[in-house]
Amino acid sequence: MHETMVAQSLLAAISDEAAKHNAKPIGAKISCGKLWAINDEALCFAFEAIAKGTPCEGVKLDIEHKPIRGQCKKCDQSFEVELGNPLARPGCSKCGSDDFELLPDGPLILEEIELQTD
Repeated sequence: MHETMVAQSLLAAISDEAAKHNAKPIGAKISCGKLWAINDEALCFAFEAIAKGTPCEGVKLDIEHKPIRGQCKKCDQSFEVELGNPLARPGCSKCGSDDFELLPDGPLILEEIELQTD
């Protein structure tokens, strides 16, 4: 389960940042592309389990999945690609062309950490 490895990395990064500011972490926002195959429930469960007994215990994770994007080969427009509907054929939102390439999926990023200082 790669969510556990992601949770361990998040725990280390959040702990390090909180220690730098002598603060208690209470929340964190992460983002990743839709193709990352991150299961939100599994990641939150893994994070909660490994954070027990650490300063990160109780930290709430907010996970945002960035849309898949394409680049039109005809007009060079960048656009969101919806892959969930098998009947819908993806195409450029500007010119309608279906000649496009998928752009790299969004990376997994720790966007922000909410800290509480006493």
